[in-house]
Amino acid sequence: MNDTACTVFDATPCSLGEGPTFDPDTNTAWWFDILGKTLIEKTPGAAQATLHRLPVMGSALAVIDAERQLLVCENGLYLRTVGDGALSLLIPLEADNGVTRSNDSRVHPCGAFWIGTMGKNAEPGAGAIYHYFRGDIRRIFADISISNAICFSADGATGYFSDTATGQVMRVDLDPETGLPTATPTVFLDKRADIAGGPDGAVVDGDGLFWNARWGASCVAAFDASGNCVETIELPATQVTCPALIAGGRMIATSAATGLDEQQLAEQPLAGHTFLLDRAFNTRFEPRVIL
Repeated sequence: MNDTACTVFDATPCSLGEGPTFDPDTNTAWWFDILGKTLIEKTPGAAQATLHRLPVMGSALAVIDAERQLLVCENGLYLRTVGDGALSLLIPLEADNGVTRSNDSRVHPCGAFWIGTMGKNAEPGAGAIYHYFRGDIRRIFADISISNAICFSADGATGYFSDTATGQVMRVDLDPETGLPTATPTVFLDKRADIAGGPDGAVVDGDGLFWNARWGASCVAAFDASGNCVETIELPATQVTCPALIAGGRMIATSAATGLDEQQLAEQPLAGHTFLLDRAFNTRFEPRVIL
């Protein structure tokens, strides 16, 4: 543990806060309440967030250019016009499968987008991880129950992902030019007594540390390249879902209130809020996606 200050970045109560990312060009953080079908927008320092209601469940956002974003949603990839919020379907994804929805996703340094899906009730093996790049989408990993922890090394040569249901985080060699796997994934982190909680969303910072939200353990934990836990930052909510690096060398982390009973909610009044971790992180911002 350490004494990193943790405060509320935004008090919008999310049933399932997820998918935070940061656009340095506009100094804006974006994230989702998946179950609430809401995209949330906030500039650091702003008094309030702006809420954008969605017609479907969304879970991740990538910047295309100054005017457009790419949203990962339960039935496909949507183009979103920033100015008016208009959505248009770009590519269907598992649209004929009512069991699944989108979940954790991140942009590879080359501009490819890794997109995770899962069962809406975490049905075993119902989800997958897809690779989208320059108009082509393909499934790269199947039989995923809860896709999470998708992130990449700065050079694009290493990818990480998790099926939270297994308690493992996997590592895989990638082609830096395409973001496609070039080898069989190996175990990076395995479920063990000294790592609390389950692996949820993750990000790799400029020092190469793998920062992982630990669902059920009220923390974000950092691991070095050997899988050793080198730092843990506590948060005032048990269900921490995903971190993102933002301007000023800081980090935000989303959380969830879904599934908590009345007593647990009373004990965790900040469950579902989005938190600010003030530590002076070595920041890397997510690149733009290439259509």
